[in-house]
Amino acid sequence: MSTSSSFARLPGFRDFPPAEFALRAHVIEAWRRVARRYGFEEYDGPPLEPLDLYTEKSGDEIVGQLYNFVDKGDRPVSLRPEMTPSLARILAERSRALPKPIRFQWNVDIVGEEGTGADVDVLAVAIDGLRELGLKQEDFRARVSDRRLLGAVLGAAGVPDDRMAATFAVVDKVERESRDRILDRLVQEVGLADGVAATILSLLESPGLDPVRDRFGDRDDVGQQIAVLDAYMADMDALGMGGFVEFDLTIVRGLAYYTGIVFELFDRKGELRAICGGGRYDRLLELVGGEALPAVGFGMGDVVLGELLKERDLTSEYRRSVDYFVVPVTPRERPIALRVAAGLRAKGHSALYPLKPQSVRRQLKSAGSEGARWVVMLGPDEVGRGEAIVRDMESGSEDTVALGTLLDP
Repeated sequence: MSTSSSFARLPGFRDFPPAEFALRAHVIEAWRRVARRYGFEEYDGPPLEPLDLYTEKSGDEIVGQLYNFVDKGDRPVSLRPEMTPSLARILAERSRALPKPIRFQWNVDIVGEEGTGADVDVLAVAIDGLRELGLKQEDFRARVSDRRLLGAVLGAAGVPDDRMAATFAVVDKVERESRDRILDRLVQEVGLADGVAATILSLLESPGLDPVRDRFGDRDDVGQQIAVLDAYMADMDALGMGGFVEFDLTIVRGLAYYTGIVFELFDRKGELRAICGGGRYDRLLELVGGEALPAVGFGMGDVVLGELLKERDLTSEYRRSVDYFVVPVTPRERPIALRVAAGLRAKGHSALYPLKPQSVRRQLKSAGSEGARWVVMLGPDEVGRGEAIVRDMESGSEDTVALGTLLDP
């Protein structure tokens, strides 16, 4: 005999009862509105992808982080953990026939544009998406860096090329580990000299672009990347979003396919995980067999964002609602009640009626629990005169209307 515990939700998956689904729908609709203002088009892909779509860009170590298995066709597959590789696969088949730049939404991606204008637009739509939901500058910030600049700075500090990837991995964890642990990892694991490790840590602990500029700005490779970020920041200022943006050299985005400017959005209090993250990934399409097209984008989920909206009291209390509840006073009025409900639905209204015979009192109670805006009362005398009584459930006022106005589409 099965018990209810036998059918518990699988770990890592979510249920969406009406209240939670309503919040997610509210978020998604806000995203859609903003994305359309920026000219992005919606797309989707399958929930399962070939496993090598992820190992190709991130190495075999990524497998331990995936929900993967061998399907009935003896193919290694994975539940899709993110959308960007799927987009790359989709574009590998179709990009040559599409006008450039290509704009896809939430994920938000711009493909086919290598200038920082695309990077700016992608971050702008992320910021506007949160503003559309009621969040303000005091609620969240965008922390921006550039992997090209970080590489140039690390090189200037004395990191050899063959230890660059390992150093990136340590920098990516700088906020999750102690200062002593970071220094130990840079020296013991990466193999850097004590002075080099100390220089790197001092730069990571100094916010803003100016310390980097002061220390290494006279070097051509560093200066060139600083100029790119200066132009980027100037554009964000011109869009009126500069106050949301902070330069932070510790933002690395651990996924290996990122190649340039990267960013993550966080709540200002620093109490939550990243709301979203993304950046430039100029070689990913080529890795999965497509054109060598530049690309930049981000992904945003609803979990952390939903927590932030609740903390800021930006979610409305969930209430059931329906336009009309149709009440047949006796069983004889049931056929006309169904016709009235059908007529109201044909006009674009939502309409309910009792699914089995009930007292008028019980039906009115159901109308209230369903959040009905109006109740249509169909009594024998009213129906005999070709009329119905429509009650406004907010004011309690009632009007007599002709049945034909409810029935005609």
